[in-house]
Amino acid sequence: MALVQSARRAAGPVASRLFSTASVAAGGRSPAAAAVAGLLRRELPPPAAASSLWAGGVPCRFAGTAAAPAASSGGVDVTTAAPAEATEKKEEAVASYWGVAPTRLVKEDGTVWKWSCFRPWDTYEADVSVDLTKHHDPVTMGDRVARWTVKTLRWPVDLFFQRRYGCRAMMLETVAAVPGMVAGAVLHLRSLRRFEQSGGWIRALLEEAENERMHLMTFMEVSQPRWYERALVVTVQGAFFNAYLAAYLLSPRFAHRIVGYLEEEAVHSYTEFLRDLDAGKIDNVPAPAIAIDYWRLPADATLRDVVLVVRADEAHHRDVNHYASDIHYQGHALREVAAPLGYH
Repeated sequence: MALVQSARRAAGPVASRLFSTASVAAGGRSPAAAAVAGLLRRELPPPAAASSLWAGGVPCRFAGTAAAPAASSGGVDVTTAAPAEATEKKEEAVASYWGVAPTRLVKEDGTVWKWSCFRPWDTYEADVSVDLTKHHDPVTMGDRVARWTVKTLRWPVDLFFQRRYGCRAMMLETVAAVPGMVAGAVLHLRSLRRFEQSGGWIRALLEEAENERMHLMTFMEVSQPRWYERALVVTVQGAFFNAYLAAYLLSPRFAHRIVGYLEEEAVHSYTEFLRDLDAGKIDNVPAPAIAIDYWRLPADATLRDVVLVVRADEAHHRDVNHYASDIHYQGHALREVAAPLGYH
C-alpha cells in the first residue's frame, strides 16, 4: 500500500484518480495490480503546459489539450488529434498500447496536410540559381570509363522514350534514387563494423535518395506508366542496384563519379524538357499538389516550375557526387570531410 501511495504522490492528481478507479473495479485484487489494469484501460491526458520544440529547424508548439498543439511550418499547423469517432473509440485509439499518438497536420487555411510520405519540415525552396554548366573533365582512366558508361546507357533511353519526357523522367528517377540508398547503406554498415562516425555522409546520401524518390512521386502525377514501362523499371532497377552495389564495394570513387555523370545527363534531359515546354510541344499543365507542397511553390505553379526545381536538385546531386569522388581521389575517406548536408 505504501508503494501505491508513493506512486500516487509522484504521478499527481490525474494518476491518483486512475489508481482510485482501478481499486474500486479491482474486486479484491491487489492495489498495484488494479493500478496497472486501470492504466491500461484509461487514457492519460497529455501534460497541461505547452512547450516549444525544433524539428528540423521548424518550430513546433505542443499544447496540452486533446487536439491541441499548433505550430507553423511553411503554412502548416502541427496538432496531435484523436480521430473523429465516438468517445470510447477515441480513448482506445489515443491510449495506444505502444503510446504512439497519431499526428494531424493542418495548414494555415484550415485544410488538412494530406501527405504521409513527407512532412512540412522536409519541404524546402530549391536553389534554382545553381550553375547548370558545371562539368567534370575526365582525368583518370576510371573517370573515362565512368563517362563512357553513362553515355552508353543514355543511348537506349533516348531510343526508347525519344521525346516523351514525362515518362522518361519517371523512368530515370526510379534509377536515380538507387545510388544514394546503396551508398548510404554501405557506409552505415561500415560505420557499425569499424565503430567510427561517417562525417554526415550517411544522412547526406539518404537525403539524396529520398529527394530522387520525391521526384518520382511528382512525375507519377503527370504521366502514368504503361504496363511494359513498369516491367522495364523492375528489370532495369534490379540490374542497376546490383551493378552499383558491386561498383561501390570495389571503388567508391568510381561509383560516385558515375552518379556525377548521370546527374549531368539528367540536367541536360530536363533542359530539353523545358525547351519543349517553352515551344508548346508539351502542355504546361498545373503543377501537381504534391510538388507545390514539397518545394513550397506558389499555388498557381505549373509543370515548368516543377521541372525547374527538379533540374536544380539534379545539379546539386551532380556537385555532391563529383565532390565525393574527388575526396576519394585525393586519398581521403568520406568520413574525414564533412558532408554537405541540406545542400539543395
